[in-house]
Amino acid sequence: MQQHLKTLWARFQASFQASFPARFAARFRARRTLKLMCAGLAVLVGLTAVAGWLAYRRIDGNIRTDDATAAALAEHGADRPDRHPGQAQNILLLGSDYRKEAGSERSDTVMLLHLAADRKRAEVLSVPRDLRVDMPSCLREDGSRSRAQNAQFNWAFQFGGAACTIRTLEKLTGIRIDHHLIVDFKGFTKIVNAVGGVEVDVKKAEHDPNVGLDLSPGKHLLRGETALSYVRARQYVGDGSDLNRISRQQDFVNRLVAKIRGNGTLTNPARLYPVLDAATASLTADSGLDSLSELYEVADSLRELPQGALTFTTLPHHQAPDHWYRLDLEQPEARRVFDAVKKDQPVLAALAKAREEPSEENPEPEYEPVHDEYE
Repeated sequence: MQQHLKTLWARFQASFQASFPARFAARFRARRTLKLMCAGLAVLVGLTAVAGWLAYRRIDGNIRTDDATAAALAEHGADRPDRHPGQAQNILLLGSDYRKEAGSERSDTVMLLHLAADRKRAEVLSVPRDLRVDMPSCLREDGSRSRAQNAQFNWAFQFGGAACTIRTLEKLTGIRIDHHLIVDFKGFTKIVNAVGGVEVDVKKAEHDPNVGLDLSPGKHLLRGETALSYVRARQYVGDGSDLNRISRQQDFVNRLVAKIRGNGTLTNPARLYPVLDAATASLTADSGLDSLSELYEVADSLRELPQGALTFTTLPHHQAPDHWYRLDLEQPEARRVFDAVKKDQPVLAALAKAREEPSEENPEPEYEPVHDEYE
């Protein structure tokens, strides 16, 4: 019996010694594979983080800070309206368009974005370029100063850039402009291209040789220079007025925003990056909006708006009685719109109520009218 037990023990020892290296090697290989997988995953996460950081830095670095406008506005700080005490924001959007044939940089597209304090409402007010306004004396790029005058609104940008436009609009409305963004129209085409183009439906053939637009009736997916020509077109399209161009631009921006919100761009990094890269490369902003994080807050406020809470309207106006190519504010509608923005109240409701009131005459201009110097 004792001999039998010794024999079994010897066989067990031999079997264990024979199998131990194999089991140890298998466990070693499994652990090594796991470590390699973890190391590879760590490298992948690290590379993704680095790529994301580099992309963020590139996009954030695209935005140019408008220090010159800040300095010019600070010089006239005492003349500006008081800041709104609440969380509402007024952001001026300027489309900068250098025309080689005119030899100057103009801003025929000016929109005031009002974000309500509760972020449940936003309004965009377009300012007609041909509106007659009192324009203060502004510092020119060459160091000289323009004279104070009553002239069409878009001359302000030509005279003194964003600072002159902001001072002119604040004088007209009494609304404090909190921030401003200048969008280069050339960069605008890159944004349109980044989303794959914007579709428009042309009712009648459109041909404007001034901007190189030539579209047949029907639907068109506009990209690049064609999209730019479409939003620039005025003289040979519709009734040829700047108001018609404003309407077209508002519709185009609405379609662009709808496409960005509707095709998953905001939630797809691969789609979002080229849009952000194109958008930021075309931007010049004040110091309060010159970073990606600050712009994201504005974009996020717009993205979270309830359906139909973003409205577009144009400042109330009528044809000037003494100049067919000039516009004057329609009163009391314009004043009620300005008051609504200052009080953070819905603009369209204020406008509808004002239309029930008797018409009023505009006050006499403070400065000498000038009409034909910069046609």
